Amino acid sequence: MGIPGLATLLLAALATLFWLSGLEAYRPFVPGLLEGAAVTLQITALGCGLAVTAALAAGLARLYAPAPLRWLATVYVELFRGTSALVQLFWLYFVLPQFGVNIEAFTAAVLGLGLNIGAYGAEVVRGAVTSVPRGQWEAGIALNMGRPLLLHRIVLPQALAAMVPPWGNLFIELLKATSLVSLITLGDLTFRAQQMNQTTMKTTEIFTLVLLGYLVLSLSITIAMRLLERRAGRGLARRA
Repeated sequence: MGIPGLATLLLAALATLFWLSGLEAYRPFVPGLLEGAAVTLQITALGCGLAVTAALAAGLARLYAPAPLRWLATVYVELFRGTSALVQLFWLYFVLPQFGVNIEAFTAAVLGLGLNIGAYGAEVVRGAVTSVPRGQWEAGIALNMGRPLLLHRIVLPQALAAMVPPWGNLFIELLKATSLVSLITLGDLTFRAQQMNQTTMKTTEIFTLVLLGYLVLSLSITIAMRLLERRAGRGLARRA
């Protein structure tokens, strides 16, 4: 689906959400769910920033770093890809305090989800960088560019266009994974919904609003990444 179709779907989801929020059966749950949605947005935004940073560092380290750093990057990627995100959150929040390392729930959520998605993103970075034609490297070397400058000026701008689509999927996965943080006592959107459901048993009303809330957030991410993908493609065309 193109950007216009996604935008139409987003507007329809928003209109439905606003309409339901005005109904008497749904209105009492809106303030609490908005508070939870704000926490979800914060975790998603910070987690995405951490994921991109970790992915770039690990992906490039696996390609070009000295052997010890390359080994550490490989351990990080395989550890976080090979274990459950929920278990990682439990380790950060419940297990590390037993070793004298106390982490707040919000920090544990950002670290756990950001590093988890970053491990998958590292492979995206590595694949995108290695997909740049060898001739581009040779041209940079012929211009007497060092590796850092060559990566910055030639390789990464071209690799970015290939990175954006899979990163959009990873960001949506991170958004959906925020529902796990309710299990470490963090009051995100899912946690608020569960609390309300336990006290009111209005399952249909509460989780209809939650469903639409996640849909609006995921569609917003998808549209933003599609726009970024289009911009990256235009930038690459101008460079060519």
